[in-house]
Amino acid sequence: MSAGSVTLVGAGPGDPELLTLKAIRAIRAATVLLVDDLVGEGVLRFARRSARIVHVGKRGGCASTPQAFIEKLMAAEALKGERVVRLKGGDPFVFGRGGEEAEHLREQGIAVEVVNGITSGLAAATALGVPLTHRDHAHGVMLVTGHARGADAALHWPTLAAAAAQGLTLVVYMGVTTVQELQTGLLGALPASTPVAVVQHASPAHQKQAVGTLGALAELVREHALASPAVIIVGDVLRGLHHAAAGAQPMKHGRVA
Repeated sequence: MSAGSVTLVGAGPGDPELLTLKAIRAIRAATVLLVDDLVGEGVLRFARRSARIVHVGKRGGCASTPQAFIEKLMAAEALKGERVVRLKGGDPFVFGRGGEEAEHLREQGIAVEVVNGITSGLAAATALGVPLTHRDHAHGVMLVTGHARGADAALHWPTLAAAAAQGLTLVVYMGVTTVQELQTGLLGALPASTPVAVVQHASPAHQKQAVGTLGALAELVREHALASPAVIIVGDVLRGLHHAAAGAQPMKHGRVA
């Protein structure tokens, strides 16, 4: 049997129309697909009928398939000659553990290709109709996770706040479960009036979002019952949004949905 391969494919934030052409080609060519929970409905319609689809749930705060098992399964299928696609929400190399998986596979001599997807932080900003960078408001962007691995890896939020105060947009993935700690830390270097937004399920029809200020961030999450998967955006690119009525209709691809 010919040598197999593994492709790590970013399925984007949920809307299947945001898939890249390269992602669609990889999905269509796959004989085995390992699919995360956060992959949007409709993405798998591009898979061939004969493909074996294995759901390997990976979602923050929920029971998940162990990462080691997923890596072993990918390697085993590829070594049998299968064309394996590891289908992930967002982008494989932005908090998607794609780096760990690629390293594990390459150590075993298995060919690995990575297909980028639109990461949820970018999709969340676009859904609100705002950029992540702006010549007048933000000279850069920081993508961070609120779910650090181990106590020693915990982020020092006041330090990040100080950087954000210099004109950077802060985008926090997996931060709603620790939102009170996040808020308290950021208030160490940012004013309470700093604009914030929280977007859950960025891009699909069931998207939810709320906008407000940093001083009321934790209350905003509770009031609107926002939960994972959600992205928190902090910075002046949001200026003006917190004056809009809470629960306004979401924007998709820069247009009102």
